[in-house]
Amino acid sequence: MRAPLAIAFVAALAACAERGVTPSLGTVSDSADQVMTQMETEVTRGGVRVTRVQAESAWIYNTRQVAELKRVTMVFFDENGVISSTVTADSGTYQMRDGSLEARGNVVAVTPPPDAKTLRTEHLVFDKTSRLIRSDTAYTFTSAQGNGSGQSFETDPDFRLIRSWQPRGRQRGQGFLLPGEEDGGGTP
Repeated sequence: MRAPLAIAFVAALAACAERGVTPSLGTVSDSADQVMTQMETEVTRGGVRVTRVQAESAWIYNTRQVAELKRVTMVFFDENGVISSTVTADSGTYQMRDGSLEARGNVVAVTPPPDAKTLRTEHLVFDKTSRLIRSDTAYTFTSAQGNGSGQSFETDPDFRLIRSWQPRGRQRGQGFLLPGEEDGGGTP
């Protein structure tokens, strides 16, 4: 009695293992209109560079006007075309319509010497319309004037004016601008 039951069980198991033809699953790169390596684009205003976006790899979706980026760098320039800060991240989404960028994974933003400020977080968004960098993710900040951390932040691309939510740390000089303060902050 056990032998026929065991044979029936093995036959049922074998039938379940046969899947027939398995359709291939599409990937992000399969549905992109363009796939690029070493992608770079610049945004200018009146002939002066405002931002430069670079990526090791980019998947461009023309209909949505979006580029999904891998190993992304965004460089910000001041009104004279001089580098004011650089943001690097593992990945990002670049909105071609408005020039906004969402950076994700190991995000590091730095300003050039002599200030040499560094901000680290897992996620940030650059809104080109307001020219502000924001994040609702915890961050750490280091500079010659001090260091700190917080739950979220908002800053200009030069890191001259930083608004911090739930800030912690040490700061020399004028300190951080807290939510609700308009002109009380200063250079961190």
